[in-house]
Order: sequence, then structure tokens, then C-alpha cells
Amino acid sequence: MTTDPVPSRPVLPKLARQAVAELLGTAFLVAAVVGSGIAASRLSPTDTGLQLLENSLITGAALVALILALQPVSAAFNPVVTLVERAFGSISSRDAAALIVAQFLGGALGSVLANLMFGLPAVAISTHHRGGGGIWLGETVAILGLLLVIFGSARSGRADRIAYAVGGYITAAYWFTSSTSFANPAVTVARTLSNSFAGIAPSSVAMFVTMQLLGGLLAYGLIRTLYPTPSAVADKLAVPAHSSTAPDPDVPKLPHQVGQLG
Repeated sequence: MTTDPVPSRPVLPKLARQAVAELLGTAFLVAAVVGSGIAASRLSPTDTGLQLLENSLITGAALVALILALQPVSAAFNPVVTLVERAFGSISSRDAAALIVAQFLGGALGSVLANLMFGLPAVAISTHHRGGGGIWLGETVAILGLLLVIFGSARSGRADRIAYAVGGYITAAYWFTSSTSFANPAVTVARTLSNSFAGIAPSSVAMFVTMQLLGGLLAYGLIRTLYPTPSAVADKLAVPAHSSTAPDPDVPKLPHQVGQLG
């Protein structure tokens, strides 16, 4: 008696899998940001500080989980991170464009889902204006720090800790930056679709994104200055080979290859 061989499952091309991961990851990230903002405003209607605490803790926790889950495929969830990766030459222009489109689509999807989950219209344009020199400076600081955390961790051979570093940083940046650390163009645009605690008016988006791009440019220069030879830095920080906690030599050190956020 013979049996037919089990047909192999079709496998999506690498770029397609990465785009799906970026879309899903950004969607869940925005759903966490917007959804926790809506929940916080309902649970603590008279306490803005408590609302921000609830919003920041949920966002940070979601980031850790999403990066850990999707890191083996792609886990940037942030167009500025992807652009900096392109500047370093770790991905092609075609791949970067595809991932950025997926991030923006995922962000919009996440905002719509959050609205619907809490019984709100699928799309409700935000009227929450955010602006001013201090807030714009805060947004530049937020994205600059985020990129230093991501690429510094990756280039020093600590890519396995990026999820925790990013989650912790974003939770903190909610509080120490005046903008509450949007730090992500895809998330910023998506938050215009929810007129809730986490929303931002469309008229405020242009300056936020401009400051995010400026922060990305500054971060690129700082990363090149601080880590001119990333492989050498990683070797110095690596645990000796005989240690049971030695890093896997097969784990790539570039953020796009191991996953990263924002």
C-alpha cells in the first residue's frame, strides 16, 4: 500500500511575509494605543494623569509582545525606522517602500478596529489639536531616542533585547516628552481617524511627521558616529563562547533582519 506524499504548503515570498507582518504589527500597535486610550477615558473620566498612565503601560506592553512575536519576520512598525534601515543599506528601496505602505495601511486598520470594538463609528476624524514649539521639540526627542535604542541595541549585539528596550523606552517617553511620544508617522496618521483620548487632528500631523523625520536624520548621524564598526562593538560585548548564554552567531545584527519598532 502506498500513500501519496503530503503536498508542501505554499510559502509566500519573503517580502510579502514581511509586509504582512508589518501590516499586522502596526495594526495591533495602533489598536493598543487607541483602544487603551478610549478605555482609559471611560474608566478614569476625571483623571487625565491616570488616563495617560493606563495608555502608556498598555502601549509599552503591547510593543514588547508584538516585537517578540513578529521579530523573526519583520517588526519595525515604523516608517522612520524603515527609512533609516534603507539609509544604512540593509534593505532595498523597493522593499522599504512596500513595508512603509504596509505600515500605513496597518495603522489605519488598527484605528478603525479600535473604534469599532468600543462601539464608536469606524472613522471619526479627531479634533484634538496638538502643536507648539515645545511639543514639536518633544516629538524630535522622542523619535531620536527611540532610534538610538533600536539601532544601538542591534549594533551592539543585543538584538534579542530590543523588544524590552523599545517597550520600556516608549512607556517612559509618554511621560518625559511633551508630545507624549507619537514617534511614528504611520501611528500619527492613524490616530487622526479616532476622535478619542489618543487622537490627533489632521491639521497637526504635518509638523509631527516633519519633526519625526528630522529626528530620524539626527539619529542616523549619531548612530554612525557612535557605532562606526558595529561588528567590533558586538564582539567586545559578546559573552565568551564557553558561556551557556553566548549569543547565537547566526543571529543577524541589523535591525531589519531581527525586527525592531516604533
